[in-house]
Amino acid sequence: MGINQVNRDIPTKYADQYGVYDGEFTNVKPFEAATKHVQPVKPNETKLLASIHDAIVKTGLKDGMTISFHHHFREGDFVMNMVLDEIAKMGIKDLSIAPSSIANVHAPLIDHIKNGVVTNITSSGLRDKVGAAISSGIMANPVVIRSHGGRARAIASGDIHIDVAFLGAPSADAYGNINGTKGKATCGSLGYAMVDAKYADQVVAVTDTLVPYPNTPISIPQTDVDYVVQVDAIGDPDGIAKGATRFTKNPKELLIAEYAAKVITASSYFKNGFSFQTGSGGAALAVSRFMRQAMIDQDVKASFALGGITNAMVELQKEGLVDKLIDVQDFDHPSAVSLADNPDHYEIDANMYASPLSKGAVINQLDVAILSALEVDTDFNVNVITGSDGVLRGASGGHSDTSAACKMSMVVAPIVRGRIPTIVDEVTTVVTPGASVDVIVTELGIAINPNRPDLIKMFKSLKVPQFTIEELRDKAYAITGVPAKIHYGDQVVALIEYRDGHLIDVVKNV
Repeated sequence: MGINQVNRDIPTKYADQYGVYDGEFTNVKPFEAATKHVQPVKPNETKLLASIHDAIVKTGLKDGMTISFHHHFREGDFVMNMVLDEIAKMGIKDLSIAPSSIANVHAPLIDHIKNGVVTNITSSGLRDKVGAAISSGIMANPVVIRSHGGRARAIASGDIHIDVAFLGAPSADAYGNINGTKGKATCGSLGYAMVDAKYADQVVAVTDTLVPYPNTPISIPQTDVDYVVQVDAIGDPDGIAKGATRFTKNPKELLIAEYAAKVITASSYFKNGFSFQTGSGGAALAVSRFMRQAMIDQDVKASFALGGITNAMVELQKEGLVDKLIDVQDFDHPSAVSLADNPDHYEIDANMYASPLSKGAVINQLDVAILSALEVDTDFNVNVITGSDGVLRGASGGHSDTSAACKMSMVVAPIVRGRIPTIVDEVTTVVTPGASVDVIVTELGIAINPNRPDLIKMFKSLKVPQFTIEELRDKAYAITGVPAKIHYGDQVVALIEYRDGHLIDVVKNV
């Protein structure tokens, strides 16, 4: 076993293969970028194919290869299921899949795992149905969970080599120019798909909206696309925003948001030209609403907002409170419309967003990030991937990326959810190390990481209740009691990579 810097035991087999987490920036070193096989297209050749079946044949996909997908359609995605169903019909087996994330809509993946079509998975997240199945031990090989920046790093460095990327394209022309702001299933930014397109050996654009050449603006260019397939439907636009952008009326969430906004506006970072990123949950979205009023009252404008863009950010920009929106993914339709119409709403890829091995990720310029959590422990470690029962049901996302890079990371969470404590002695699974987390905000008050004495001094007179993290834990346990230990099996079902590729934790079967 290898004990890493957050005191987690990593089985020797995986510690030797991946290395173990030993600090936020210890392994940010020069590297050789990956290369890909390129098949040139001659003037008389067409990229347009009749079906997904034909595309699979044309790419030469065979047993043991790696394929990828993007998750910009979220719960509205049709592409991954469509492609895997066709692959299964063709008898291809033992595939590795590398989607940027996996949603509940991808539950048919469970049968493809059981039937041996898919034998390896790497992803940022696993939602309830697929996560529960994998936590039960249906795969012989553990899933590898990577952050959004970590996935971009892994692709760019060759840790993930994609043989064929099947990319849902809201609109495309017959030569492969793609964007996400036109078509029947607009999703806005294609930031996660861009990295796949750049590094995959072959790229298949799957679209339900074929437009005349050239399709502009161009998010993914023809020079990165090998084939184009038109289908009836690539996704349900309503599924893109499902559960992402609810405006909360919950008094507890509103109080958390109010406290978080007070922390931000009392900080030295809150001044003209500051920058921020918010999550998409109820409390995190509400922070933007409280912060908006402070920006108006104090005549403070932000230089940029980063995301995961929501309509809340779009409205701030329209009001002139934010100069620019920098966008790797959109969580609702108004954000996609803004990307299409607003020259100050700028699309970026995941490498530029958050890769620790890029020549400068945008998150490195962030002042404040507002993030959520399933659990936080007394060392400020954060879990966003497993429930209190140890079952995989969340996503790493950009949590560890933004927490490490921004000047002040804030985690907003209720003291308890139902009868489950959020502040605990030890999180079930470490995704973001406590070294990266600065302030915890709950409805009872805040806790500042003792490693940030500058913040403790900064907020000395802040009119928000302040506690130690141990005091918040005690308040949670006073409501719920001390949670029972989870009983795990011996099988490792998931490896949790830190953003630099080293293992920060593992998850065993339950």
